[in-house]
Amino acid sequence: SGNHGSSTTQGPAATPTSPITHISDPPPSQNFSGYYIGVGRADCTGQVSDINLMGYGKSGQNAQGLLTRLYSRAFILADSDGSNRMAFVSVELCMISQRLRLEVLKRLQSKYGSLYRRDNVVLSGTHTHSGPAGYFQYTLYILASEGFSNRTFQYLVSGIVKSIEIAHTNLKPGKIFINKGNVANVQINRSPSSYLQNPPSERARYSSDTDQEMTVLKMVDLNGEDLGLIREVEMAVCLLLDLVLFLGKERKTSPFISLLGLSQLTWNFLLFYSWFAIHPVSMNNSNHLVNSDNMGYAAYLFEQEKNRGYLPGQGPFVAGFASSNLGDVSPNILGPHCTNTGESCDNEKSTCPVGGPSMCMASGPGQDMFDSAQIIGRAIYQRAKELHDSASEEVTGPVFAAHQWVNMTDVSVQINDTHVAKTCKPALGYSFAAGTIDGVSGLNITQGTTEGDLFWDTIRDQLLGKPSEEIIECHKPKPILLHTGELTKPHPWHPDIVDVQIVTLGSLAIAAIPGEFTTMSGRRFREAVKKEFELYGMKDMTVVVSGLCNVYTHYITTYEEYQAQRYEAASTIYGPHTLSAYIQLFSDLAKAIATDTVANMSSGPEPPFFENLIATLIPNIPDRTPIGRQFGEVLEAAKPEYRVGEVVEVTFVGANPKNSAENQTHETFLTVEKYEDSIADWQIMYNDASWETRLYWHKGLLGLSNATIEWYIPDTAQPGIYRIRYFGHNRKQEFLRPAVILAFEGISSPFEVVAT
Repeated sequence: SGNHGSSTTQGPAATPTSPITHISDPPPSQNFSGYYIGVGRADCTGQVSDINLMGYGKSGQNAQGLLTRLYSRAFILADSDGSNRMAFVSVELCMISQRLRLEVLKRLQSKYGSLYRRDNVVLSGTHTHSGPAGYFQYTLYILASEGFSNRTFQYLVSGIVKSIEIAHTNLKPGKIFINKGNVANVQINRSPSSYLQNPPSERARYSSDTDQEMTVLKMVDLNGEDLGLIREVEMAVCLLLDLVLFLGKERKTSPFISLLGLSQLTWNFLLFYSWFAIHPVSMNNSNHLVNSDNMGYAAYLFEQEKNRGYLPGQGPFVAGFASSNLGDVSPNILGPHCTNTGESCDNEKSTCPVGGPSMCMASGPGQDMFDSAQIIGRAIYQRAKELHDSASEEVTGPVFAAHQWVNMTDVSVQINDTHVAKTCKPALGYSFAAGTIDGVSGLNITQGTTEGDLFWDTIRDQLLGKPSEEIIECHKPKPILLHTGELTKPHPWHPDIVDVQIVTLGSLAIAAIPGEFTTMSGRRFREAVKKEFELYGMKDMTVVVSGLCNVYTHYITTYEEYQAQRYEAASTIYGPHTLSAYIQLFSDLAKAIATDTVANMSSGPEPPFFENLIATLIPNIPDRTPIGRQFGEVLEAAKPEYRVGEVVEVTFVGANPKNSAENQTHETFLTVEKYEDSIADWQIMYNDASWETRLYWHKGLLGLSNATIEWYIPDTAQPGIYRIRYFGHNRKQEFLRPAVILAFEGISSPFEVVAT
């Protein structure tokens, strides 16, 4: 759009009408000192079968069911006079892809005109490694995904846009409070020998080799008279809609309640948002269940705490836990040990005396990966809640935004008064193929490799051609394994055009980083950008690094860490001066905001949007049942009685869960229901977003499959009669007719839960 930076957004008249009649745009200049705040959460789980999980790049680590749903959590802030606004969206995905962002912006423009744009919308991935792949356009990521999945791509786009729409519809006056504090005992640096490459004088300024500080925002609504009036009108509308729904068809709760945020009648807290540096890799690369990992569990606990009486994924309060400079930060705090001998392998090469690098793995504090994710997530949640409860410093001041597209392969960086360096065309080094202590590759390549290998070089040259002298020189001392910047078939393998973006609200600046900063990279970056703001009159800014935003470009190490060529350095794709380039580019944005010259900045070269991507090779085949059986029929029944702490397991005749990503008539794959005498009916206690439930999908031959549902009975479960329901969709194909997707359900026999 022609609107750049902090140019004034158009007023209500220019906004296409929202499908829900609601006061969506702030009335001009009401007398209050806060912001208009809107919050929205929507499902963006995508496929939970027949797709790779994104993050570890491990062949064969495909989705085979669900531990938790994935959500997109949006908050919108507008100035009190409604002139400027920003939308920040934290999405439970490994990262945001450029294609995802471009499509979301396109849909927002067609609905809201120039209200939500490339400069004032930030999309950030939480970096869970247990979400679906398949939503990328650059060839390397498509290969890692084993194809582009339009089904999942459309699901993700719709979920992200829906969360923004709900937030837009919910704008109401409120205040924002900021707080900061350290979270102890949840992280280690997974490349400590790289960190030690940084100058001793710099390291001496910090007490730890990870950033332990969490920044939190608490957003509360104002309990003003005027708002009460709006709320009463909303309530009347809602009761009317509820009545219509109840008369129309049997339904326990109205979707309009959550959509209109009406339950805020009794709530003061709207939203909690935080940024913290940790890899959501408590769930390791043996996992096949889609889930949101440790940061998702923190969000789940906070939302469950505030939304009492609601099922997970429902209720007015939204808690976003966004990623930060997590590049070298692992939650597997017991550190790396050789899986065969138990001895430590915390060495520069992360390798074991027997078995080499593929034996060196870090583990979390729990009995298994599920337990570790919850221990780490709970600790993050508990600290976040303390910081939320004690937050008292109010954020005030205008909302600004600045954004540019930059060709990252060709940035000249002023290193000092005499020396200019340049970024490189993208390339990955040997240690990229080693993986990390959180997920080893299994290849006999170690981290810290600074020399090429004739065997691998020859294979690469035969398959892909030789890297140019120019790219080899530019990336030194990185030995190039894949010269992705010179590979263009069928489409470029890596992005050239990258987003740089800052949004500010008062004294808070959120920097949208298109990749993973290491700990020290994040520290240098924040300090430099803060200094630039200060130089031009914006004093005491808090600069937050928001990771995995807008487009994925792997890692960004410091120049010194780059020399050691461990995994993070080998994955710093634009060469040794990448961090310096980002510091320069983001400093320019900070200066433009501080001097009110954003409108004069060029928008930069527009990124491509490729057609005809390599599609997934997994066919859509019709689902079948065993002879004489129906979809949803119970194959292995529940026992008649269980104690608290035990696991209920029921197996049904299943169908491919990816069908449910196309036909979304059911909002959940499963429910655990308790019989309530008082209403003489079954009440839903848990759904598939609950961490106590798991759906395992077992793929058989020629369209046959089973679905096993497990419920880990928690201590909080009330004794009584329960049942489990399974909701699925089967693909039906008749000769020469288009395929149809049909909904079905299955119900277990009732069983009793007794106290221990």
